[in-house]
Amino acid sequence: MSEPADPTLSLDRLAALIAERKLPPVEKWNPERCGPSDMRIARDGTWFYQGSPIGRPAMVKLFSTVLRREGDGSYVLVTPVEKLDIEVEDAPFIATLMTSEGEGRQRRIGFTLNTGDAVIAGPDNPIRVEQGEDGDPRPYVHVRRGLDALIVRSVYYELAEIAIEEGSEPVGLWSKGEFFRLSPEA
Repeated sequence: MSEPADPTLSLDRLAALIAERKLPPVEKWNPERCGPSDMRIARDGTWFYQGSPIGRPAMVKLFSTVLRREGDGSYVLVTPVEKLDIEVEDAPFIATLMTSEGEGRQRRIGFTLNTGDAVIAGPDNPIRVEQGEDGDPRPYVHVRRGLDALIVRSVYYELAEIAIEEGSEPVGLWSKGEFFRLSPEA
């Protein structure tokens, strides 16, 4: 994105920013040189290198653009010349803000991620809710190419409040013509 995501932006502007985003074609890169990166993405979305948090948001944003999920579920940072393993404790991104426009089937729901990127929930970016080990719901939105964002609890509660007000059964919301349950599948 060419400008930082802002919770006051309309979903049309968020969609334009998403369309402008140019990501490297990591799915096409298969370098022979592989190894560990000494990097980790914590459950809360903090990126670490050799056990220390990466304090420069621009570096985290850069690394996030070359992140790829492999067929076996593992994560790597990949460039045309090397592929490095990275540990991801839960999801590689965190959805920290939500914008909702419209009502019912006409609704669109946009999320701003901890990297400053944005995603609008819909058929290509579904919302799913899993049951956490602690019994609490763990909501996610698909970002791109097998990479998800954990939706923070406060944003999940915003979504649930809207869904309850609308009275949908099961409890859930529409976004871009797709209905998403806000509870784990039974």
